[in-house]
Amino acid sequence: MSKKQFKAESKRLMDLMINSIYTNKEIFLRELISNASDAIDKLHYRSLTDKNLDVSSEDLQIKIELDKEKRTLTIEDNGIGMTKNELEDNLGTIAKSGSLKFKEENEKKEDIDIIGQFGVGFYSCFMVSKKVEVISKSVDSEESYVWKSEGIDGYTIEPSNKDTRGTTIILELKEDTDEEKYSRFLETFTVQELIKRYSDYIRYPIKMEMEHQKKKEGKEDEFETVKEIETVNSMIPLWKRSKKDIKEEEYNSFYIDKFHDYENPLKVIHTKVEGTYSYNAILYIPSHLPFDYYTNDYEKGLQLYSNGVLIMEKCEDLLPDYFGFVKGLVDSEDLSLNISREILQQDRQLKTIAKNIESKIKAELQSMLENSREEYEKFFDIFGVQLKFGTYNNYGMNKELLQDLLLFHSSDEGKYVSLKEYVKSAKEGQDSIYYACGETIDKIEMLPQVEKVKDKGYKILYLTDNVDEFVLQVVMEYEGKKFVNVCANNVDLDTEEEKEELKKINEENKDMFKIMKETLKDSVQDIKFTHRLKNHPVCLSSEGTISIEMEKVMNAMPNNQGIKAQTVLEINEKHEIANKLRSLYKSDKEELKKYTKILYAGARLIEGLTVDNPTEISNLICEILAK
Repeated sequence: MSKKQFKAESKRLMDLMINSIYTNKEIFLRELISNASDAIDKLHYRSLTDKNLDVSSEDLQIKIELDKEKRTLTIEDNGIGMTKNELEDNLGTIAKSGSLKFKEENEKKEDIDIIGQFGVGFYSCFMVSKKVEVISKSVDSEESYVWKSEGIDGYTIEPSNKDTRGTTIILELKEDTDEEKYSRFLETFTVQELIKRYSDYIRYPIKMEMEHQKKKEGKEDEFETVKEIETVNSMIPLWKRSKKDIKEEEYNSFYIDKFHDYENPLKVIHTKVEGTYSYNAILYIPSHLPFDYYTNDYEKGLQLYSNGVLIMEKCEDLLPDYFGFVKGLVDSEDLSLNISREILQQDRQLKTIAKNIESKIKAELQSMLENSREEYEKFFDIFGVQLKFGTYNNYGMNKELLQDLLLFHSSDEGKYVSLKEYVKSAKEGQDSIYYACGETIDKIEMLPQVEKVKDKGYKILYLTDNVDEFVLQVVMEYEGKKFVNVCANNVDLDTEEEKEELKKINEENKDMFKIMKETLKDSVQDIKFTHRLKNHPVCLSSEGTISIEMEKVMNAMPNNQGIKAQTVLEINEKHEIANKLRSLYKSDKEELKKYTKILYAGARLIEGLTVDNPTEISNLICEILAK
């Protein structure tokens, strides 16, 4: 029989199908199984309205056969089959899809669930095959036909002796090369693994001959190889079952198997959305930080399925970075897939699903915070920094979404507290949210600036993560209350009378401060007496947007730009050291300079900063002690 040419525009298009569109050769099996599933779906739907069709749903299946000697891989279904004209239309014309036509004809009817739409998936088989045969018998015809092709040169259609409905596709695989081992697709284990990965949730059984080692009857130490036809796919996805029918152990087992973890998840989120865009999703919050989470190797994203067929292993567009720790999957019938089924159109559907998932994760975390505090604090210990980065990034674009999920240690017994909880328990008339920064809670507790704030009855947020203060600066205020660093120069704790008194004292000692400031040169912005300290003699405060803690964080980064906070040396006016300084100003200005250096060095050490010349400071201290 004479060979026919493909009706599509050119051999070039065929070449594109085979060599360019699909980046992964192994997906040919996914495409052919999906086509087989479509064919069975069409038959099943016809049987619902056509009483002449005698179809038992229990008999519907897909078979896979491997023949190493002939180098053939066979996919057989007992679906609706194709007539000669349908073989011509569907396989002779590239990018013409029978599934799409069927879907369009029945789009207003229910229970239509056809995977394939574009009709090019079939041609992926030429990536691995040198010859393809499609033998098919339609339910609408007494005759059967075989379509044969060796690729871009064209195809033939001839009568066949197939006497049962359905379609059989026989792939004669290419010979192995140095670059590609096509023989692997003849290995039972490989084919089984591909089915489990891509087509595990096809609704019809996928059957294949499997080999097992079994003890010989009556023999203790002898085994024999037994071949049995087995169903290798799960068929019913966990996420399509009702939540009330799924046990916790099933969720956990699925998570460990599917996402290769060794511990049960901390939280399971199972959601089903029906509407303009429908989808099922199972999301997991891990109970520990992935070992590579903060490396370039970590890939965020959810598995994406279309009608139970895996489309993408990691769809990063479904998760924002701040929820990048979430694992799981989404299965939707409504996705607009492009011709390869590998690449998604970045359209409204995906964005809508992603937005819904974001809201669902936020709601579940909020619920955990309010109703399962211990569980949430465990979560926050693991992934809290990620939420903080999410709040800070992009100039605080997501702060409204995330700020209520943040926790900070507080001066109230070091317990975790949310911003909402802080404001709710704030002292009457308090118009600021006070915070202090340090490496640890213990070190923050020892800061001189903390003492007076606590004595006033104000709680303090203890910030121990490097990103914390940057987060609060981006948030700026919460429920009308501004964030105030207790180590900043503008902390207002005094009464108006106290302020006037302190202003007068500083004015009286301005000449002394001038000498002290000249001694420290450009190290400080200002020197002054303060009432903010209770028992401590001295502290270092900051002016402007860059705090002392920010200075330390930014200068610890690889691109250190030598950023400096504008600091103020504050001296406790009620401490004995204040009178000593006044006395030295009157009697010994050189000695005053020595005391100034020591006080400044001490203030820097309190803040965790280095001293430029520790030898000089040590000698000065010893000199004074020896007097």
